[in-house]
Amino acid sequence: MKDPTLHLVKNKLSRRKFVAAAGLGALASSSLRAFAQSPPALKPSGARPVVISSANGHHSKDAEGLTCVARAFKMITEGADVLDAVIAGVNIVETDPEDTSVGYGGLPNAEGVVQLDASVMHGPLKRAGAVAAIEGVRTPSLVAKKVMTDTDHHLLVGKGAQDFARLMGFKIEENLITEKSRKLWLEWKRRTDPDHYLDPKSRSEAWHRAGLQMVAEGLIDPDHFYGTINCNGVNPKGEVCGVTTTSGLAWKIPGRVGDSPILGAGLYVDGDVGAAGSTGRGEANLFCLASFLIVEAMRNGLAPKDAGMAALKRVAANTVEKRLRNSRGQPNFQLNYYIVNTKGEYAGVALYQSRFALCTEDGPKVLPAEALYSGNPAD
Repeated sequence: MKDPTLHLVKNKLSRRKFVAAAGLGALASSSLRAFAQSPPALKPSGARPVVISSANGHHSKDAEGLTCVARAFKMITEGADVLDAVIAGVNIVETDPEDTSVGYGGLPNAEGVVQLDASVMHGPLKRAGAVAAIEGVRTPSLVAKKVMTDTDHHLLVGKGAQDFARLMGFKIEENLITEKSRKLWLEWKRRTDPDHYLDPKSRSEAWHRAGLQMVAEGLIDPDHFYGTINCNGVNPKGEVCGVTTTSGLAWKIPGRVGDSPILGAGLYVDGDVGAAGSTGRGEANLFCLASFLIVEAMRNGLAPKDAGMAALKRVAANTVEKRLRNSRGQPNFQLNYYIVNTKGEYAGVALYQSRFALCTEDGPKVLPAEALYSGNPAD
């Protein structure tokens, strides 16, 4: 015979389990509804399409007369993948022999060899690729994209990067130096110690003295002494991508790699937040991983301009070596950031007065960047 007391206890336990389960279900349902009603803050339903780049992104033109930012914007608004669009834009600059800061005709290293760096990041796919110190390929940005799409890696360097490019079908040239950049290299050689490798203090002073003197004489565009083009774009869906490509620091020690191909330094993209990239003194930016810093600041609610200015202040605070500071105790070099979030809000910021290129529905233009300091870096 069954015990009626045991039956009542079981019924009470069953009711408790039911009530508990119902409560958990209601809580879960409530949480899901709350999540559905509160999407991530930087995931807009309709973003403003924008392409932003360094100032040389509105100089070189393609066969249709479009500059980098104009080409990229046209492709984005016609429905192209954002990364394909910004790469097509920088390809115009990479293949222009008159631009001595990027690709073909870029100012060579100390031995007269053009070594190129590039990185790409795809926000929606959350993938990236980069190459460093690659020789003989005019469009390293396209090789970087192949690293992203055809390998399990993020960065290939030197001869390995060149071999990979050859395997992918890229034309390999003996040297990308042009007659213009060769003449500038020989002039620099003439003005410096032919052995080049001096003690750190003497080398730094000699390198800057010769190079900056050539800038002052109008032989080198001041925007091209450090080189590089960064280009970031966002489409109407809020999808953001970016690319940075460069021939690197003029007359660099062979094998030197700056910030451009390093994710988080010369470029950083988060598909949920936005993108930031840089030009200028790569070593200063590389030390702070400032592009990553900018994107994280935007994630935490800062506007693009405020995020960029915060990064510049971080760079300045970390510039403590006397040789890198001017008479006012400020950095004696230039550094620029080009920033866009997934809403299409943008900013160009710099340590000192500079410019950046932009293209919106209003067309391409060059605008003044927000500067942290007034005056000249060398003052």
